[in-house]
Amino acid sequence: MLALLVRLGGILGLSTMAALIKLASTRGIHLAELIFWRQFTTLPILLGFAAMTGGVRQLATKRPRAHGMRGIYGLIGMVFNFGAVILLPLAEATTINFSAPIWAVILSIVLLKEKVGWWRWSAVLAGFAGILVITQPGGSHIPLTGALVAMGGAFMIALISIQIRDLSTTESPMAIVFWFAVVSTLCALPFMPFVSKAHSAMDWLILLGIGLSGTWGQLMITAALRYGKVSSVIVMDYSAIVWATLFGFVLFAVLPPATTLLGAPLIVAAGVIIAWRERVVSKRRFADLRDAAGT
Repeated sequence: MLALLVRLGGILGLSTMAALIKLASTRGIHLAELIFWRQFTTLPILLGFAAMTGGVRQLATKRPRAHGMRGIYGLIGMVFNFGAVILLPLAEATTINFSAPIWAVILSIVLLKEKVGWWRWSAVLAGFAGILVITQPGGSHIPLTGALVAMGGAFMIALISIQIRDLSTTESPMAIVFWFAVVSTLCALPFMPFVSKAHSAMDWLILLGIGLSGTWGQLMITAALRYGKVSSVIVMDYSAIVWATLFGFVLFAVLPPATTLLGAPLIVAAGVIIAWRERVVSKRRFADLRDAAGT
């Protein structure tokens, strides 16, 4: 229950960040600059928080290579996910993002050589059917490029979730977020002289809001993976469609069309089935191990 509540709060933070990113893009702020300020803002926040809660030594790590890989993958994921928010309406970008569990199943087959039964294969097919309903290749109200970028972002979320789960076995959520911010800030810094420009007070407030809400959201979803399994907590991610629809209407006067309302339940249902099946399989494996230990 704690993991579910923490994940729910994290999704609210990330949904707020996404809305502010789209708002910033309408004001002409470049994607690279958005990424830089989003991550740079995290550093003083976490350093200050660590100093007040036990010292900065809690940010130390013995796994710099793992953090480096997580930082690179995370930066690629940010490019895709920020790009999707910029290119698509918020509700559509968020809904396609829900295909992350579908990609997680495919990754489990490719990377972990896991056997997948008909339940999860059915969910994968239903999820992709939902994506087709929303994107309507060749006749959609959303650009194909934006849809592909959003799918790329969902794929990276699935891949990164595996990395975070591994890092969480030895690293604190604060350390994971901190080193990701360090790596991605350093990677985005060389682009700043070419993309940065003078900003109004409102622009700076939006950039600060992106950093604050993003840090809050990232800390909480990372903490959720420490207290619960991906297959369990990922169900809370679907609350993002509520926030995306609300922010889209309030900030941009846009409501999702009927195709999105038809396709979204298929994608959400696919994710819920995958999460449920992962839980069943996990319990079965645990029971088998317990029985084996008993004999």
